[in-house]
Amino acid sequence: MSEAFVNQLARNGPSVINSVRTIKSWARKLLSLRDEAVVSVSELACHVPGCPLRETVILVMQGTETAHASIHKAMMDVTEDDVAHAFSAASDPD
Repeated sequence: MSEAFVNQLARNGPSVINSVRTIKSWARKLLSLRDEAVVSVSELACHVPGCPLRETVILVMQGTETAHASIHKAMMDVTEDDVAHAFSAASDPD
């Protein structure tokens, strides 16, 4: 990606972009996703009482299947273990 396309107004600029790329990579590896799978990573403000201020949401779309996981941390604080735990918890039938 050319530097001309980097959103300089984004919070913390390129470091946020690097966090997104890293989280997407972890999700692809952990879920053994094919290249055509779409992985979206977003950071949202959480307004639920007692919830941390930031939440990272990972959405995976592959064919007609979709999966998502939420991590109650800011994107830049998410670890590979967080991603693994979030998708493990999302797939557990309760």
